Order: sequence, then structure tokens, then C-alpha cells
Amino acid sequence: MLRCRAGRRLGLRMLHNGPETLEELVERHVVKGKKGERLPSAGLTTSRREALALYREILRTTRLFTWTNEQGVPWRDLLRESTRLEYEQARYETDPEVVARLLVVGRDAVQAAIDKFAVKAEELVKKESMPVVNARPDRWD
Repeated sequence: MLRCRAGRRLGLRMLHNGPETLEELVERHVVKGKKGERLPSAGLTTSRREALALYREILRTTRLFTWTNEQGVPWRDLLRESTRLEYEQARYETDPEVVARLLVVGRDAVQAAIDKFAVKAEELVKKESMPVVNARPDRWD
């Protein structure tokens, strides 16, 4: 179980309460006009809000990665740099379907990273709590 600065216990939680599929996300962000034409301007503020929320969630998640790589650079910094680069590359994307796809893939990636981190943390806790057995005891025969 993770702890926050105030000492309260934090459980793992879902990252978003949004749509589960790409189609649901696109429908939520795209307003259809007459004869099925799309008017993407109405959904841009919601997409922007969700993109910022995802970005903040990624930054919060990277706090967990405190160890360093082979060059001595903390993984936290590498992940944040990579996130910033990906956001900059998609900054001027206006197609709502592409934006929705990027948001879904981003959420899935963050959730997968949190799940893997939780599994590894549980394994480490179990490993630390197991008694150490001396494989070669000294004999005084």
C-alpha cells in the first residue's frame, strides 16, 4: 500500500472514469452536424482537459520510478522527458479521432505501468518478509 505525505494510505485507483472504448471517446468529443458532418470544435476543450489530466497523471506516476538506468539517470526523468516529447509531437493534432486514440493509448500505457509496478512491489514485499534460510549451516561434528 502506498502512503502520501500526510501518512494516509493510498490504494491503487482507476486512472479515469471515462469511456472504455475508442468509439465512446470519439462520440463524446465530436459533435455531429447536419447529415452526419462533424464539428470538432465543440469537443476540443474536453479533449484538452483530458489530455492535461492524463499528462498530470503520468507525472504523478513517474514519481514511483526512483531507480536509475545503466548511465545513472533516474528513470523518472527519462519517462518525463519522453512524455513531454510525445505531447509536443501531438500538440497541433486537430483530428478528433487521432486525439481520442492518443488519449486511450496513453491511459492504457499508464495503467499497464502502474499494474506492473504494483506486482513488482508486492513481490519485493513478499521477498523481504520471507525468512532467510542458511543453505550451508556450519557443522561442529
